[in-house]
Amino acid sequence: MMRPIGIFDSGYGGLTVFRSIAAMLPGYDYIYMGDNGRAPYGNRSFDTVHQYTLECVQWFFDMGCPLVILACNTASAKALRTIQQKDLPGIDPMRRVLGVIRPTAEVIGNYTRTKEVGVLGTRGTVLSDSYKIEISHFYPDVAVHQKACPMWVPLIENGEHTGAGADYFVKKYLDELMAEAPGIDTLLLACTHYPLIADKIKQYLPPQVQVVAQGDIVATSLTDYLTRHPEIDEVLTRGGSTRYFTTDDATDFNNQASVFLGKPVTSEHVSVATLQR
Repeated sequence: MMRPIGIFDSGYGGLTVFRSIAAMLPGYDYIYMGDNGRAPYGNRSFDTVHQYTLECVQWFFDMGCPLVILACNTASAKALRTIQQKDLPGIDPMRRVLGVIRPTAEVIGNYTRTKEVGVLGTRGTVLSDSYKIEISHFYPDVAVHQKACPMWVPLIENGEHTGAGADYFVKKYLDELMAEAPGIDTLLLACTHYPLIADKIKQYLPPQVQVVAQGDIVATSLTDYLTRHPEIDEVLTRGGSTRYFTTDDATDFNNQASVFLGKPVTSEHVSVATLQR
């Protein structure tokens, strides 16, 4: 029986994290699932995000995954803690669910010299204050300035992010953030969609501000986690396979996912009703 690593996102953005994980840990089996049929998660309530995420996590478990990565900042912010502390002990205490916020918070302080970090994310991620809370645990001397960028994901998912029309909203949010905190020297892309517009973001920032994406950070953290937890690593199968699933139209997913992943994707459809069983 295959026991793959599960990679979850509300849509496509988690593919930017998966790309880094697969490059760093190429031998493992993987399942990626995007809950595109119920995306976006960014503006949904904590209870709704928890419900949707838990349903998807249970589906991954049913597919044989001992380990699931929430490659979604909103799900990590609004659902991970509850799933880890309240749900997992009753489902299967031997399974593991990890997110993307803590690994990022553990290292982001190493990037800044001014001790001022900007965080760009969805409204849900920003309102949760998850990054402020987590970063303060590791770097209490680092000031965290957040900015919600609600137009960026729709622009990216509608293929409008490369055109001149996207520049207005990229510049708008960055100008507002830098006006509030001109001392920022490190800008974290706290949404896995945003690496697709990293070059455009850099155009509207002062040259001393570095832009940090999460993919390699999460992949490095996962590699370290598996080294520290051989009881998890040993049960994972290594066939080098990947299966892609979506709760929306598979053809649409294939077209969009190929942009995020940088190679052709063939996905399978899973119904939301199946998740809600």
